[in-house]
Amino acid sequence: MKGLYTTTPQPPSGDELLRILSALASPHRLRIVAALSGGRNYVSQLARELRVSRPLIHMHLRRLEAAGLVSSKLEVSEDGKAMNYYELRPLDLRLTPELIAGAAHTLTTESAAGEAVDANDEKEEGR
Repeated sequence: MKGLYTTTPQPPSGDELLRILSALASPHRLRIVAALSGGRNYVSQLARELRVSRPLIHMHLRRLEAAGLVSSKLEVSEDGKAMNYYELRPLDLRLTPELIAGAAHTLTTESAAGEAVDANDEKEEGR
């Protein structure tokens, strides 16, 4: 997500904005973002803190990572376990009518990409 993480932020493209908003359109993902706002963490600890299964946390983290909202780093713990730590990436996004209008003009497809993604989420979460 090129322009969202620079010192002089560029407005997101329509596709980037859809990915970000779609990724945040889940109570689980909002809770994960809130938990990570306190610092980096790993899947098992997040699952315990949020009282959600590890597979579900992992699925939501993958979605947040695909949207560019979190990053991960694999590390080896003192006892030799491989642990994938996740942390928030910098994001300063102010939604204004002008930003949305500008992003809409840059969409690469006319289909509702967000709706397709939401349908995939429903299948993965078993709704």
